[in-house]
Amino acid sequence: MNKLKIRKLGILSVAKIYSVMLLVLSLLISIPYGLIIIVYALFGAGMMGGDAAFAVGGGGVVLGIGIMIGLPIFYGVIGFIGGALAALVYNIFSGIIGGVEIEVESIN
Repeated sequence: MNKLKIRKLGILSVAKIYSVMLLVLSLLISIPYGLIIIVYALFGAGMMGGDAAFAVGGGGVVLGIGIMIGLPIFYGVIGFIGGALAALVYNIFSGIIGGVEIEVESIN
C-alpha cells in the first residue's frame, strides 16, 4: 500500500467538474418541473376559455421553457464559482495543515 498526499487541486479543473455536475443534476430537476408548469398552465387555460386563456397558457409555456433553459445555466455558473472557491480554500488550508492522505494499491 502506498500513501499519497493531495497537496493542491487545480482550481479550474475542480470548477469545471462542479459546474458539469450541478448542470446535469439541475437538468434532472428542471425538465420535469418545467413540463409540469407547462401542463398545469395549459390545463388551467383550457378551463378558463376566452382571451385570458391565451395569456395564461402562453405565460405558463414561456415560464416552463425559461425554467428548463435558465435553471441549468444558473446552476452551472453557481457550480463553477463554488468549485473554484472550494479548490481555492482547499489549497490555502492544505498549505497550512497538510493535504488529504489517500492509500492506493497497485493492481497488476
